[in-house]
Order: sequence, then C-alpha cells, then structure tokens
Amino acid sequence: ACMEAAKKAGGPIMVTFSRGGGQFIAGKAADNTDDAACIAGSVAGALHVRAVAKLYGVPVILHSDHCQKSWLPWFDGMIKASEEYFEKNGEPLFSSHMLDLSEEPLEENIAICKKYLERMAKVNLLLEMELGVTGGEEDGVDNSNVDSSRLYTQPEEVWQVYEALSSVPNGQFTIAAAFGNVHGVYAPGNVSLKPEILHNTQKYIKEKLGCKSDKPVSFVFHGGSGSSTEDIQYAIKAGVIKMNID
Repeated sequence: ACMEAAKKAGGPIMVTFSRGGGQFIAGKAADNTDDAACIAGSVAGALHVRAVAKLYGVPVILHSDHCQKSWLPWFDGMIKASEEYFEKNGEPLFSSHMLDLSEEPLEENIAICKKYLERMAKVNLLLEMELGVTGGEEDGVDNSNVDSSRLYTQPEEVWQVYEALSSVPNGQFTIAAAFGNVHGVYAPGNVSLKPEILHNTQKYIKEKLGCKSDKPVSFVFHGGSGSSTEDIQYAIKAGVIKMNID
C-alpha cells in the first residue's frame, strides 16, 4: 500500500520500522532474547521493502523509529546488518536511524550519539537524535504529565549537540528539538507550539559558526499531527526537513 501510494503520488517515500513492528514481523512466538526478534523482523522488513520498491520504481528511505537507551541491542543489531550489507553492496541496508536518549542527561545523550555516529558515518548512515521531551505517548513511552518546561529546547543545548556531532568525519545527523510538540492527534490550537525556538536556534548557531547559511541545522518535527498549516510552514522555514505524524 505504501509503495502504491508513493507511485501514484509520484514521489519518494519513507518507510519506518519501530522496535515493536520488527517483533511483529518476526512473529509472537519468535525468541526475542537480546531483541533478536525485533532485529530479525526489522532487517527482514527492510530487505522486503528494497525488493518490492524496485517493482514500483520509487525512491525509498528506510528508517527506524524511536530507540531509547534500554533498546540499544535492537539499534546495534540494525547497524550491524547495515555494515554487512555495505560490505557487499557499497551502501547501508537502512538509510537512517532514530536514537531517542532525551530521557537521559544531556551530556550522556550527546556522548552516546557521538559514539554511534562515528560508527554509522563509516557506512553512510544518518543519525536522527532527540533533545528535550515530546509530550504525549508513543510506543510505550508516556510523557503525558511531563513538566511543560521540558517541552522547549534551548539554543545552547542544540549548539552542544551540533558542535559534538559535526566533528565526526562524514557524519550526517538531524536534530529533533522540542518546541512544544506532542505525540498523538490533536485539533489545531490545543498544542502550544513555539516554532520560533527553531528560528532563534538557527540564528544562534549561525553566529557561533560565523557561517553564511541561515539554516546550519537540519531539524526534525516530532508530534506533527494536528498542527496548523501556519506552524508547519513556519517550522519548515526554520530548517525542518522531516515531520512525524500519527
């Protein structure tokens, strides 16, 4: 259905695998010790999409969704599969992976992301990392009652991430910074988005770098469902290149 929709729309498509989705593909009875079923299902799904996409003639980005610290064995397994695929085909199996360590202290979040990016850069994998907290609930992670101040990332925090990750040779990364985003479907006006945070952050980092680009950071917009057209357009102008919707 996804491939058919992409072909009809005449554009590329991003196919994303979650940890739970990977386990579902492998089957309920599959041994999931050390996330074995989650890994096998995600890898099998990626291989399936690669084979089928050729029949539809559409470009596909293969991505994996939120991975928190306790799920790192799943993350490791997918990267290993891409490394093995790269050796044989000159490109990674997946296109990108999302590492969500926003629940961890900022310094630890950055350190772990940098460690993984150093590995991923060798096989041309892009890393999507998350800062701050996206409200609501998704994939078993519930932030419905989180302190509202944590829903808004500060420019200084994004700069710390940018400075560390941009030092990795061949490193490709995006940053999912929080600006009031909430997972789930909400009517416009029920979520207090502040996309101006992204604009201010771009300006702050441009000044730090002394560069000509007005958008040195590639942002990701999590919890986009129910956002107004104006907020979405304003966020895109601030450098958002990917938006997640439910």
